[in-house]
Amino acid sequence: MAVLVTDKSNIIVQGFTGKEGSFHAEQMIEYGTNVVGGVTPGKGGQEHLGKPVFNSVHEAVVKVKADTSIIFVPPKFAPDAILEAAEAGIKVIICITEGIAVQDMVKVKAYLEQMPDVRLIGPNCPGVMSPGMAKVGIMPGFIHNPGRIGIVSRSGTLTYEAVDQVTKAGMGQSTCIGIGGDPIIGTTTKEAVELLMNDPDTDGIVMIGEIGGSMEADAAHWIKEHGTKPVVGFIAGQTAPKGRTMGHAGAIIGGEDDTAEAKMKIMASCGIHVVSSPATIGETMAKALGK
Repeated sequence: MAVLVTDKSNIIVQGFTGKEGSFHAEQMIEYGTNVVGGVTPGKGGQEHLGKPVFNSVHEAVVKVKADTSIIFVPPKFAPDAILEAAEAGIKVIICITEGIAVQDMVKVKAYLEQMPDVRLIGPNCPGVMSPGMAKVGIMPGFIHNPGRIGIVSRSGTLTYEAVDQVTKAGMGQSTCIGIGGDPIIGTTTKEAVELLMNDPDTDGIVMIGEIGGSMEADAAHWIKEHGTKPVVGFIAGQTAPKGRTMGHAGAIIGGEDDTAEAKMKIMASCGIHVVSSPATIGETMAKALGK
């Protein structure tokens, strides 16, 4: 099986008829993802890419039993799009949008805490991929292969590197989760790791983090207490200067524990197989699994 998205997911695209939504929805459909329609207010009743267009998420839930949404909506309107999906009954919300104001995401996060059955991935993320079943995001489908290694990453491009490494080492992926690089996101590294740790069809986990924040340390401590599978970890930003945002809005060193070196030490002390280069992720996982 997989986590978050499978071939049983009924997926809609918010911002369906826009440039980004159209481009990526078409690729998702070509991959074989079960896209059941899309939402663009004012264009309900039309057809786009061979799928129905709805005026609201609620309408999509009622008419095509949508349970998963991917959001390609401009930053100004994306917070409302997230809340609309949650209130309509969508259980997995994947927000690709980059550039949402932090104060808006603080409000969204607080609201969603009242809805524990709703899972938000992102914003500013590449999405979620369960190879052979569903591509719900912007990741290149051709580099993924079905398998039993789960991947959690704050970085989009490093997600792809980890996927490539795992594939080249003769192992495929169960689910790849790009959690996003913003300061305020939905699902954290620890929560994503926990999902994969509890997945019976995942044998090992690759965890890719960045400088800034405590998400990787929180995940590492959880793994030390509850982990039952090998975890290979990598932290990007090992040469980053203190106080400067590197790549993602959440990647800024605020204190000694936020540096790559500090995070790598914590992860290693918690039993994670830490690598200094993403080029050794695949071979390290193979060794950890005894392959």
